[in-house]
Amino acid sequence: MQQIDITLTPEQYDDKGLMRQAVAKQLGTADNAIGHIAVVRRSLDSRRRQVCYHATVAVYRPDETVPAPDFDGHYRDCSQAPPVIIAGAGPAGLFAALRALQLGLRPVIVERGKSVEERKHDIVRLTRERELNTDSNWCFGEGGAGTYSDGKLYTRSTKRGDVGAVLQRFVEHGADAGILIDAHAHIGTDKLSGIVSRMRQTVETYGGCYRFGCRVTDLVIRNGRVQGVRCANGDSYEGVGVVLATGHSARDIYSLFDTRGWLLEAKPFAIGVRVEHPQHLINTIQYHIDGSHYDKAMRHLPPATYSLTAQAGGHGVFSFCMCPGGVIVPAATGEGEQVVNGMSNSSRNSDFANSGIAVTVAPTDIPGYQRYGALALLHFQQEVERRAYAVAGGCYQAPMQRLTDFCSGHVSSSLGRNNYMGPTASCAVHELLPPFVTTALQDGFRIFERKMRGFLTEQAHVLAVESRTSSPVRIPRDTTSLQHPQLKGLYPCGEGAGYAGGIVSSALDGIRCMEALAREYSETVVKQ
Repeated sequence: MQQIDITLTPEQYDDKGLMRQAVAKQLGTADNAIGHIAVVRRSLDSRRRQVCYHATVAVYRPDETVPAPDFDGHYRDCSQAPPVIIAGAGPAGLFAALRALQLGLRPVIVERGKSVEERKHDIVRLTRERELNTDSNWCFGEGGAGTYSDGKLYTRSTKRGDVGAVLQRFVEHGADAGILIDAHAHIGTDKLSGIVSRMRQTVETYGGCYRFGCRVTDLVIRNGRVQGVRCANGDSYEGVGVVLATGHSARDIYSLFDTRGWLLEAKPFAIGVRVEHPQHLINTIQYHIDGSHYDKAMRHLPPATYSLTAQAGGHGVFSFCMCPGGVIVPAATGEGEQVVNGMSNSSRNSDFANSGIAVTVAPTDIPGYQRYGALALLHFQQEVERRAYAVAGGCYQAPMQRLTDFCSGHVSSSLGRNNYMGPTASCAVHELLPPFVTTALQDGFRIFERKMRGFLTEQAHVLAVESRTSSPVRIPRDTTSLQHPQLKGLYPCGEGAGYAGGIVSSALDGIRCMEALAREYSETVVKQ
């Protein structure tokens, strides 16, 4: 077997015969001298007019055996093992639980929301009847906010752990093996819920357990050490340590820390809007397609994506969670708040592309909120969400405006088709956002137009407010032990603690925290 890097047209990549011919030509050999060809890595390059795939392929001789993939997680029966408490069933909590099973600890996952099967009913009730369950919605529940997203698995956090191992756990539980080779892999919302459910089955099969409907309200501290959690329903759960992975929208956890006087830090985050374009427009721009050849060009290409950044008025402006062929969802977690997010199914086959476009915000940008201390940015975030809710008339209607009108400062006299899962209202989105955010967005959109001709168009709309890009608060932890500096036995983890951003980085952080907990526990046992 030998590996080679090869550039292929989309047609060559889609056709095994054409790929074989291209590989043989590059190797200078006959087609029949090649056995199996396995793609190891692939990325789509649309920077030039001729779109192509850059691929790394493993080429086997006809007499060589292709090794079978091994996706076994090698879990141990932990039914009688010491329990560890994991607060939150999002990516960080789930992967902390799977790692616990590998390390010989029994995970007890305490989740404020419902199982993924029951959670769907609350989401339907919100989108159809405008009734919000503050503990079970697009953000809260089994799988966390990541369950209802594009299922994007791209991360720059390669130094934080074994990304390949995370992807293998997804494949083990039903994800397409293609995620192992894609440079920008995604799973899709329609498949994630089943994968999350199968992960639960694995946890339970090997001795772990889930406790749904248990919103953490306090920590159990004994002999100067965090040993468990107390929940709003009166239940308590104790173990050898607590991994706190409650997500970036669990504001009550931050309030608990603030009230108790436990260390918190304000953390810069980003806020803005979600922009939506017709997907065919993004395809045409990104793939340099002549309109008359659109159908032929798209025959071998996936819906196009984009990633944009700019500096405007001293702030970073960037695209976030871009969802080709996606929909926009109401992602509020509190009454009287308006939040939007994007998601895509695995096929990415809707007529619209959407992306968060966000502006970086630091504590120094909002001096009027400094009285809130570490929670300054959280209060700022919440105030913008409440303003958006009120401006649109409530009932989780999304404030909406044509992109051209947003940039020129005019209320849209009419709105076009959109893919928001709920009602919309024509609003002055440029006025409901803080002035420095609006100005940065307007300048950023004009810069994006120079990078992607056709981006700034009346066919596009902005919807407000994109405010849950990351946590506006960090729960500090020791860089070595990963424990909170005041609370031994507590491991702040994932997006909610301020140490991750996205599914894979959250999963990696969950693994790191569980490994740190297991290491500390084993050292304690040895000392005893």
